[in-house]
Amino acid sequence: MKQIKFFATAAKGLEETLEGEFKGLGITNATATSGGVNFSGSRADGYRACLWLRTANRVLEPIATFPCPSTEALYEGVYALNWEDRLTAKMTLAVDANIRDSELTHSRFVALKTKDAIVDKIRDRCGERPNVDPKNPDLKINLHLARNVCTVSLDLAGTGLHRRGYRRDPTIAPLKETLAAGLVQMTGWDKKSYFVDPMCGSGSLPLEAALIAGRKAPGLLAPDFGFQRWLDFDATIWQQLIQEAEELGRDIPSNLIFGSDRDKRAVDLARRNADSCGIGASVRWSYNDFAKLDPPGDSGTLICNPPYGERLGEVAELEAFYGKIGDTLKQRWKGWTAWVFTGNLELAKRVGLKPSRRIVLFNGPIECRLLKYELY
Repeated sequence: MKQIKFFATAAKGLEETLEGEFKGLGITNATATSGGVNFSGSRADGYRACLWLRTANRVLEPIATFPCPSTEALYEGVYALNWEDRLTAKMTLAVDANIRDSELTHSRFVALKTKDAIVDKIRDRCGERPNVDPKNPDLKINLHLARNVCTVSLDLAGTGLHRRGYRRDPTIAPLKETLAAGLVQMTGWDKKSYFVDPMCGSGSLPLEAALIAGRKAPGLLAPDFGFQRWLDFDATIWQQLIQEAEELGRDIPSNLIFGSDRDKRAVDLARRNADSCGIGASVRWSYNDFAKLDPPGDSGTLICNPPYGERLGEVAELEAFYGKIGDTLKQRWKGWTAWVFTGNLELAKRVGLKPSRRIVLFNGPIECRLLKYELY
């Protein structure tokens, strides 16, 4: 069977966690690198990656690499590819571009020029040109230009894999689902002991924990991927993978995972999101201030993502808030392992506890820390 090279992208700091996910899928040749994981396999392995990966943002299939010092080189390099084997005039396409350290510096211009080359090639061969659909294209093309070397890839999902489909009403600045899944995995939670998020917002951390514990493939929540509209799509293999994933799911106890927040609107949204992904009964939700929240047992995993504070006045208020987090952990959560994820390192010091572990991660462009506290 022909081996295809793929690249799964991930947020900075999640690469090794993503590599571990591949091992869980039985894909043993995955190698973590900056920005993601290289792997190779069959077409079915590419489908499986889209269906099961929790921390990957995208799954890309690189199809060409060429020198690209100029606009002419870009156009000619893209035009030279066999687009007629992948695209018809009746299909739609979209292009996104990422650029670093190159002569060409404008990503929108590069994406436009790439689109022109593809459309011209199809028109020259077929007499008609395909249309652009930026929101839901049949074929999504990713162009990566670094140090004047261009890599052209096909995006298997066609959209970011963090779009699980369960988030109906996101609160302000929700935690991305892929990052939330990575944080849950990094805690080393055993899926048997209690899991608590006392500042759950719209529920990303408890929901991803429930999906992990229930062995539910995230791709089953919104199984509409770009590759299903590709010319070489194998519907038989895809249906087998869907059936296998549905059979692997399991119910989890309803007193295992807890989400709480002092914002009633956020808790209502979290409940709605839980219902959207079919795990409404798997998570216990409560409307409560962290300082008054009772632990469900003597031990377990607690994780929270407190606000970082973007304005001066907010930071001053949050200093006391972070101090209160530390006091509450010391006084009420003895015997637990606590994790605090924050993008403000100065505020993190206000917790007043010595972390036993510090993990560097990025939430978009923000450099963050996942801090572990052993509460003896």
